[in-house]
Amino acid sequence: METADRRPQESEPRNEQEATGPEPQAPAEEQAGDEVAHDLDALLQDVTRERDEYLDLAQRAKADFENYRKRAARESAEAERRGKASLARELVPSIDNLERALEATEEGSEVARGVALVHGELQATLARAGVEVYDPTGERFDPTLHEAISTRAADRVDAGTVVETLEPGYRLDGQVLRPARVVVSE
Repeated sequence: METADRRPQESEPRNEQEATGPEPQAPAEEQAGDEVAHDLDALLQDVTRERDEYLDLAQRAKADFENYRKRAARESAEAERRGKASLARELVPSIDNLERALEATEEGSEVARGVALVHGELQATLARAGVEVYDPTGERFDPTLHEAISTRAADRVDAGTVVETLEPGYRLDGQVLRPARVVVSE
């Protein structure tokens, strides 16, 4: 007894819908598809807007941090400069006293050599910190750089010229720490 194969053949349609082709979409299904597409577009726009807001926020935070870093570095350098200036102002009178001691001691003595060594070390330390010593003898008097202690008549020198420096001036990065104390020609 032969059994009949009741399976539909692959080339034969299984049902009536396959035989007639796909059923055309109803207008309600088209509308639902349009709504889904519209919703997806709206969602994409919202996500894009949110992404742009976060990107803007991240860029602002990065710029704020960079500005903070630069400001902190600038403030740190300024604090260091103020510290150097303060220390130098405190040391200048000691250097002046060492110079007076050198003038008062006998040249070539052990005391004079010791005082000269200390004086030299202090001068070198200030120089490494950026402190500059200046002697304005022969320059035109400038009240921002010089302190006139007295005036004196001088031959062959224009009036208002520094003829003698009593104490040298000190400056740090162009800022006067102590003006040079000078005698000015009349």
